[in-house]
Amino acid sequence: MSETRAHVFVTGRVQGVYYRATTRETARERGVSGWVRNLDDGRVEAVFEGDRDVVESMVEWCHEGSPRARVDDVAVEYDEPNGLEGFEIRR
Repeated sequence: MSETRAHVFVTGRVQGVYYRATTRETARERGVSGWVRNLDDGRVEAVFEGDRDVVESMVEWCHEGSPRARVDDVAVEYDEPNGLEGFEIRR
């Protein structure tokens, strides 16, 4: 299996709509490591690490997000994984 890291920035109505909590739950269900946090400019930032196919499924999931979210854009950069373990919400 090929491992990868995706660094994602999500724009839209993505704060105050359980986007981070739903991202954490979904990532944990899929066995993806990383973190998610709100940014001061209203975006959500996330890092996903793991098997390439599963990480890509999380990137695709970000286009929908939590049921109350409205996603306008998802920007992603890929890199080598850093060895993160578990998935957390960062402040």
